[in-house]
Amino acid sequence: MPDDKPNKPLKAGDVILLTTAASVQFLRPIFVRVIRELPERHTYDGWVWIEGYELNAAGDAVARRELYVMRAGVRLQALPVKPTRPARRRRNPVRVG
Repeated sequence: MPDDKPNKPLKAGDVILLTTAASVQFLRPIFVRVIRELPERHTYDGWVWIEGYELNAAGDAVARRELYVMRAGVRLQALPVKPTRPARRRRNPVRVG
């Protein structure tokens, strides 16, 4: 069984799942796409500040967040990339007259 706990710093583009295992603030679990870790911020041992985008169910970024989480509770995810359908252009015939 692969270890889904990050042992090294999170990198830009990583998608993580945050639940109450990461912090009590996540009673409603959220997915986050990592921008970067913030190692310059001093924390308690085992905790880390993360800057990232909260994702909705479609995988789209809906809010930029700075989060303080317990590293052991962070779960790396492999979200499937679903291409969004391009908008259909409606051709309007030119009317003369």
